[in-house]
Amino acid sequence: MQQKIVLVTGASSGFGRAIAQQLSREGHIVFGTSRHATHADYCHILQMDVTCGASVAAGIAHIIDTYGRIDVVINNAGIGIGGAAELATDDEIRLQMETNFGGVVNVCRCALPHMRRQRNGRIINISSIGGRFGIPYQGLYSASKFAIEGYSEALSLETAQFGIDVTIVEPGDFCTGFTANRRISAVTLANDDYRQSFQRVLTNIENDEKHGGQPEYLARRIAKIVASRHPKLRYVVTPNVVQQLSVRLSHLLCGRHFQALLRYFYRV
Repeated sequence: MQQKIVLVTGASSGFGRAIAQQLSREGHIVFGTSRHATHADYCHILQMDVTCGASVAAGIAHIIDTYGRIDVVINNAGIGIGGAAELATDDEIRLQMETNFGGVVNVCRCALPHMRRQRNGRIINISSIGGRFGIPYQGLYSASKFAIEGYSEALSLETAQFGIDVTIVEPGDFCTGFTANRRISAVTLANDDYRQSFQRVLTNIENDEKHGGQPEYLARRIAKIVASRHPKLRYVVTPNVVQQLSVRLSHLLCGRHFQALLRYFYRV
């Protein structure tokens, strides 16, 4: 297998850490990013804030200066904000979209000139099954993932002519630090109309995440995509059969019928 130069954003924990470890074990040279200066024995850590274009440009320039190329970019960095869509504050909207969507755009536009010059490259954008259908009280998160999906589809069409593959990976629920790090809308908790429903749905969501798959499951799938000669545009990755089925049903059922199932499932 050809050794590749790989960048994984958000590599200090969760999916990013597992992906960086897996790819390093398989012999690739892996650079992982973290917002804070840190050390890892499984990859080269770059201090990078994906919401800051200058920070991203400096990190990718370091990779190019060191190895002369960048073969694979895995956009994994992201956050979650839980709360009623109606009550989202300006700061919450900005933080969610600038991190999850803006971060992907910043990294892609810095890496792509080098991939175009090489006439080769692979971009893997981590979305979510919440990028296929909206999840209650995760409206901002779903919106950011919907944005990644549309951006990635367009990017794939535009960059194929340069030998660059773009792939969307849609994980279901996994047991990572994402659950504990989710930001909770104080405005929603203080609202008499939404509070009880929000707390009930959030409890269900967190329970599914805590009993979800291990991040190593996703990391192994990512490694196969990196090694694939002809990767697909989109992969749903979850060991949960119900979640696999939900993605299929979202395309087969009338929108209102599928939403009725979601309301029942999440106990909205």
